[in-house]
Amino acid sequence: MQQRTPLKFNNKPLAGDQLVIIASFALVIVLFQQFWSFEHASKLKIRQGSKIVGTYDLDQTRELHIHGELGDSHIIINQGKVRFKQSSCNNQYCVHQGWLSLAGQVAICLPNQISLQLVGAKSTYDSLNY
Repeated sequence: MQQRTPLKFNNKPLAGDQLVIIASFALVIVLFQQFWSFEHASKLKIRQGSKIVGTYDLDQTRELHIHGELGDSHIIINQGKVRFKQSSCNNQYCVHQGWLSLAGQVAICLPNQISLQLVGAKSTYDSLNY
């Protein structure tokens, strides 16, 4: 009976493998810069249901009370950032979202049907409106 020799594998990546790895890294970097925005927002857009309640400048200090399906939501604008301070919903996920300051960020109170969307100078990808 003839004895088999074990197979030997070359663990070094080939030139084509290295090219694919480098091209993949370059593509990830380009897509990250293209679609990920770290721009500070300049405006706040508030929606109640399907209608826009108002658009507010973020360079101010202001408190808003917006009436939703379950009751009032208390929203605070403070020098470039915004948050839900309190809402009449049970779980308070919108309040726990915290301060928003970057363009494209969104906080939503689904039970109360109120959403906050921050808008910057240039339009960003919006996952709410596909």
